Amino acid sequence: MKKFPLLLLFILTGLSNNVKAQNFETILLAKEDASKLTQAYINPTMKGLIYGSNSGWYHTAKVHKKFGFDITIGASGSFAPSKDDIFDLTKLGLSNNTTYSNNTSPSISAEENIPATTVTFNSTVAGQNVSANFTMPGGESFDITPSPMVQVGLGLPFKLEAMLRFVPKVGSNDVKAGLFGIGLKKEITDWFGPIDKTPLHISLLAAYTNMNVDYTIGTASGQVSTNNGLTEFKLNSYTVQAIASLNFPVVNIYGGLGYNGGNTKLNILGDYTLTYQTNTAPSVPIQETVTDPLSLSNSIGGFNATLGTRLSLGFFKIFGSYTLQEQNTLNAGIAFSFR
Repeated sequence: MKKFPLLLLFILTGLSNNVKAQNFETILLAKEDASKLTQAYINPTMKGLIYGSNSGWYHTAKVHKKFGFDITIGASGSFAPSKDDIFDLTKLGLSNNTTYSNNTSPSISAEENIPATTVTFNSTVAGQNVSANFTMPGGESFDITPSPMVQVGLGLPFKLEAMLRFVPKVGSNDVKAGLFGIGLKKEITDWFGPIDKTPLHISLLAAYTNMNVDYTIGTASGQVSTNNGLTEFKLNSYTVQAIASLNFPVVNIYGGLGYNGGNTKLNILGDYTLTYQTNTAPSVPIQETVTDPLSLSNSIGGFNATLGTRLSLGFFKIFGSYTLQEQNTLNAGIAFSFR
């Protein structure tokens, strides 16, 4: 079976699928506990995608003149804190059907050499006591979640600037992904009297991003198999910022204070055949089919502070910034700006 939803996460973040595969789908054998185990494992990356999508909306507080515009190409990397590298299974609220060899196990952001726990799930299928053993996925050293982006900004009347991020839902037969983001920046420098005669510019910014990915899971056999599997991923994120910049002829300094928030949803849909072994000798395989086995959601919200610098070479700009928040985020890129 194609690896999911781990492969999906690598697709979302632009990574190569040559990263080692780990039979991630065997978590479905835990049935009612599968969602909690999966959520704990991928939680750092889900957060990172939200923080990354909220970054890079600005590299100056100064808005374009009417119908001035820029094209920005950049990328953000959100750093998972070390406390998220390990999760405690005793705190997940697992059922009595699930036992494990160790109380802790690495998340996707942990180093690869950290051993993962072995899980045993006991249940009753067709009147028989059955069990299944599987090892949780190990760490992938995936402590940085990258988020590439292309953005267009357009100057509007009343010292407003609109920003747009858009990728139509395209892809292969197996994976289709689309993204839409919109932002609005309002310069308020003239609210502060003589400040508008200085290099200092002050603005308010609000932005929203939506991402959707559909991933078709192929036919396969083994402990977990499916003929009609589908993974659906949805992200909604928003940011509001008060930003300022000192715009000198060549070097600009910019920063902001604000609030980031958002949510992700990951659904594993379709019919899945789970194969268990009876607990009585002779042990024989017994199968059970489950429908739409996983539905995961994650929400975050918190304040942040950003500081960055931009090098202006005529219409060509190079910029970089660092944001302090739950997952600190580095953003960098280039822009072609025409006032």
